[in-house]
Amino acid sequence: MSALIEVRKVTRIYGEGEETTQALAAVSLTVEKGEFVSLIGPSGCGKTTLLRLIAGLDSPQEGSLSLEGEQIEGPSYDRGYVFQQGALYPWATVADNIATGLKARGVYRQQKGRVGEFIKLVGLTGFERSYPHQLSGGMAQRVAIARALINEPRVLLLDEPMGALDAFTRIELQDRLGDLWQHLKSTMVLVTHDVDEAIALSDRIVIMTPRPGRIAEIIDVGLGRPRSRSDPDFLALRARILEELHLAGHKAEPEFSI
Repeated sequence: MSALIEVRKVTRIYGEGEETTQALAAVSLTVEKGEFVSLIGPSGCGKTTLLRLIAGLDSPQEGSLSLEGEQIEGPSYDRGYVFQQGALYPWATVADNIATGLKARGVYRQQKGRVGEFIKLVGLTGFERSYPHQLSGGMAQRVAIARALINEPRVLLLDEPMGALDAFTRIELQDRLGDLWQHLKSTMVLVTHDVDEAIALSDRIVIMTPRPGRIAEIIDVGLGRPRSRSDPDFLALRARILEELHLAGHKAEPEFSI
């Protein structure tokens, strides 16, 4: 594998004067091509801030971010982004929502046949003409994922896309996302609060500290696929990560960032 994303000593501060909040402090991270990396930590630790910086939706005061050596200076189709609530257009059908990226790039006429391919890929065949209000939460998130993936981004950034779903739907979508990652050989970075979700999907798990966000630990998952949530090795890793999260919450100065 080779480096796809490089985050170098990034600091992000919001506000001015006495009303400042430091979201990230000198964070450094490398994501390799084809990896699935999860960012996990307590609320306010800067996970979403870091994801938005990689997406080019925000800029740091200090440090730099690059994608395959090119500086990230704004949003681009080569970085797909899936929001927690999906952010579908309510007036557009499933097919039209998925096609929006192609239309924005001016390639819909040449590539409109791919819309059906991605509908099938996320398991929504038969719902092409349905509207968002006719879909379950899990189905809506599959549309959002397909909409981001159809542009063939070099990395897919996922901001807690399963956070609002019930437990059964969440596991189903986790499995679907894992299958998509393996099928498309994509690079994915996921923000999550769910330890089981991170273990089920990730190659590496990045544990972040409370504000200001720093990297406390990076854990190589090292489990085969597919992964059983009742496997002893899975449960042992879960216990280890929960302990690391507890320790990270009390670390004023983490020992390292990678």
